[in-house]
Amino acid sequence: WAWQRRGGRPRPGQAARFVGGLLALLIALNGPLHDLSDWYLFSAHMVQHLVLTLVVPPLLLTGTPGWMLDALLRPLLARRLTAALVRVVTRPLPAFTLYAGALIGWHLPSFYNLALEIHAWHVVEHAVLLAAAVAGWWPILSPSRLAPALPYAAQLLYLFVFGIPMTVVAAMITGAEHVLYPFYEAAPRVFDLTPLADQRLGGVIMWVPSGLVPLTAFTAVFFRWAAAEADETA
Repeated sequence: WAWQRRGGRPRPGQAARFVGGLLALLIALNGPLHDLSDWYLFSAHMVQHLVLTLVVPPLLLTGTPGWMLDALLRPLLARRLTAALVRVVTRPLPAFTLYAGALIGWHLPSFYNLALEIHAWHVVEHAVLLAAAVAGWWPILSPSRLAPALPYAAQLLYLFVFGIPMTVVAAMITGAEHVLYPFYEAAPRVFDLTPLADQRLGGVIMWVPSGLVPLTAFTAVFFRWAAAEADETA
């Protein structure tokens, strides 16, 4: 009864996506992937960043019921300052700017090395990347009525540019002729990879999903739009 009063019980697939998002977050920040990325391999760190930006946010957003998000947003929207902030960061241009700025900024050598050398900054780096990625995905996947997703046509345009920031970062890393991050140059070798080869592998690991994930989302939105148009016509 309580679920029905608040907006309905989450669908089975929705609950599975939310739990999957939490599990992906746990795997990214703990265990072997965490240890490899923190101490040994740049390429492992790129896998970690991919999970934090391209896996966890979509799963959490699509796994959270809209009424639950609205319950969290309603107190923020009741105050002028926080309401303005919510409305800004969930709109397409600011959301994309936050996502692109966080992704590119934290992969610049100075900020990246700072995060590797000081653990507190590393925590900040991951928190900012995750929060910015949630904002970046919001115009596509938001189930909220108070801060809704874009119309289907605008979603397609948004997804057309969504992968550009990560592609820029991946190209910068893959094409570098020298090691950009001294921390990994001095790290112990756990595989037969030189620091430069490890760096280029990390760039390629970023490059492929930066194109495939937005393309997959683009295809899903297109077919969802077509289905909605068919329902309206019927």
